[in-house]
Amino acid sequence: MTTTTTKIASNTKTMISIKMDKSLKKAAQETADEIGISLSTLINSFLKKFVRDKEVTLSAVEKPNAYLRAAIEEGNREFEEGKLPVAHSVDELMKELRS
Repeated sequence: MTTTTTKIASNTKTMISIKMDKSLKKAAQETADEIGISLSTLINSFLKKFVRDKEVTLSAVEKPNAYLRAAIEEGNREFEEGKLPVAHSVDELMKELRS
């Protein structure tokens, strides 16, 4: 009995399937298109960097909540109205902070 082995060309590419919000995919696709790369290239680049560096850097634009926005507005108002002390040197600042 003779066995014939057929060698199948190995493909070095694979596919992954992930779930994400449709609006995120659309926004990511549009952003990638704007800079002239495919979404696949972008994801591959991210994964290569992750494997190489063994770290993930995540960032987000910080948006102050309503309480913090109100506090910032109050501080700006008080500054504009001259209600806040102004230090012209480190010594003056330290004296003000300790009072």
